[in-house]
Amino acid sequence: MRYLGLVLVATVLPAAGAVPTPPRVLTDPRSLNSPVNQDAARVPIADLFYTRSNGGIAWSPDEKEVVVSTNLSGRLNLWKASTEGSWPVQLARSDERQIGAAWSPDGKWIVYESDTAGNELYDLFAIPANGGATINLTSSGDASETGAHWSPDGKWLAFEKKPKDASVTDIALLDWSKRQTRLLTHESTPDHLWQLVTWGSDGRSIYVNRSNAASSDSSAWRIDVTSGIAEELTSHKGDALIQLTGVSSDGKLLALTSNQRGGISRAAVFQVADHTYDWLDSSPWESNTGEFSPDGKSLVWMRNANGRSDIFLRVFGTRQDVKVDLPPGDNWLPSDGRIFSRDGLMLVKHQASNTPGDYWIIGTNGTGKQLTRSGLASLNPANLPQAHLVSYKSFDGTTISAFLWLPFNLKKNGEAPAVVLPHGGPVGQTIDDFNRTAAALSSRGYVCIAPNVRGSTGYGMAFQKANIKDLGGGDLQDEVYATKFLVATGYVDVKKIAIAGGSYGGYLTLMALAKTPGVWAAGVDSFGIVNWSTTLQNEDAFLQEYDKALLGDPNLYAAQSPITFIRQIKAPLLVLHGNNDVRVPKEESEQVVALIQAQHGIVEAHYYSNEGHGFSKRENQIDALERTVEWLDRYLKGDAPTAK
Repeated sequence: MRYLGLVLVATVLPAAGAVPTPPRVLTDPRSLNSPVNQDAARVPIADLFYTRSNGGIAWSPDEKEVVVSTNLSGRLNLWKASTEGSWPVQLARSDERQIGAAWSPDGKWIVYESDTAGNELYDLFAIPANGGATINLTSSGDASETGAHWSPDGKWLAFEKKPKDASVTDIALLDWSKRQTRLLTHESTPDHLWQLVTWGSDGRSIYVNRSNAASSDSSAWRIDVTSGIAEELTSHKGDALIQLTGVSSDGKLLALTSNQRGGISRAAVFQVADHTYDWLDSSPWESNTGEFSPDGKSLVWMRNANGRSDIFLRVFGTRQDVKVDLPPGDNWLPSDGRIFSRDGLMLVKHQASNTPGDYWIIGTNGTGKQLTRSGLASLNPANLPQAHLVSYKSFDGTTISAFLWLPFNLKKNGEAPAVVLPHGGPVGQTIDDFNRTAAALSSRGYVCIAPNVRGSTGYGMAFQKANIKDLGGGDLQDEVYATKFLVATGYVDVKKIAIAGGSYGGYLTLMALAKTPGVWAAGVDSFGIVNWSTTLQNEDAFLQEYDKALLGDPNLYAAQSPITFIRQIKAPLLVLHGNNDVRVPKEESEQVVALIQAQHGIVEAHYYSNEGHGFSKRENQIDALERTVEWLDRYLKGDAPTAK
């Protein structure tokens, strides 16, 4: 495949009034050329979802096996596989998702979490490692228990506990022999939560992060499991995002990420005794740590450079970094289980826009072997349009990065349809991952672009905070300026551009259609917010705190709500939502549909009875993408439904 061209116009410095971000070069849109591929064809939508997803992995204590959460059966269930390579064996079968697996130190049990129909009220379950009946360890019904970690001696399970109606998350302990639970923390600040990281090697303490809802301040703590006394290890003045990821065996060193140097999150080793930092990366991009090797001689960390990530192994003796040998794309470290084996092998994951996510086992020299294989043979990466990184200036001179998919064999005649794909969050980032929506659309002739607009992570705290109290303002303009970039390529018809997103991406879809109606030919809103006032009344209590931090003064809610402008929508709108969504309640979509129907606009809605926020069941994932493609074909191409 031929790469899209970049014109290097010199390093782009922020213009006056622009939001500061890492320096990048701007892309000349006219330099982009559609690759030629005689074997190109429409990707079957079902094949995209029969290509499996993997939702977490954990070593067995003897390190001869791994347990992985994968949807081989159409549901995210637990499967085991040999680390030498073997066909996986299903450990447990359920209609509900099973994630967050943790293997007991004696190798006899695997603990995991599961909810019901997407309601996010997780219980902890245990199943014999060789298969058998499952045991519900918590059976709370009115709380969510997640993130189980075994103590080194296997006598205790530490986990995160959030009551259904609470805005805080605490740490709890379960006595394995007695099946009794007690709270270890008692958070009293409404917008804070405790996040479990790891046990100390002596089993007497646990290490956690305490964070605020706005994702702007956090700190590392150590808690004595007997007394419950908590000690802040990384005290600081003002807001600072400090995230612990690992602890040395003697407890003297912390692996953590901190944005205290210039607002950019960077990987560091922290000396507990004297509170000093040894920074691992000096690049302009964000980086974060993983964990220490068992022998304490190295630390794994990763750098996120503009939505593409690489993994490195810092060797302390030489102070050199060994780069893990993986293809370009999204290379990342699992956060829900041990990365290292006792022999220093690492479990990591790789994916890219034309390659589904799979786990790899990496040796100390940075090379390794692929452990899982998730893709169908029909999805040849060479025949999937590949995402390419582009940069453009927005309305105020701020540089915006985006991933762009250009279909094969496209004529530069200004007639192609296009789709803008806003990401969720807003505290999130579009990365170079396996994007099924973009793959389906670009293989059908749509030019797709997924911008990382202001409010995204990955570009520094100033950029992340740039849309606070201005939701649907500057970030929406960043999406609109993506359409200008598309048209300037010479491929796209200005009258054939749609927008489609989920969650906050659904919110931006509604804001775009309502506030800039002349830009869009159609839209697809998946579980997006329409009215901040009603969302805050009906959503989860912690998310209320999160949203209030983003929105600011309640007097600003109306100006940041699509419902205020909804009567200006002219483009046909498809709405998709899960009945059990606790993050964006179904009532949000019902408001949109009722208002557009009342003004005789074009709108269709479909609700999924057994889903929550996002769709996890294969048949619903397929159905939602088929409906999306059919809708866009109908209103951008004038086609009858042909999505399959």
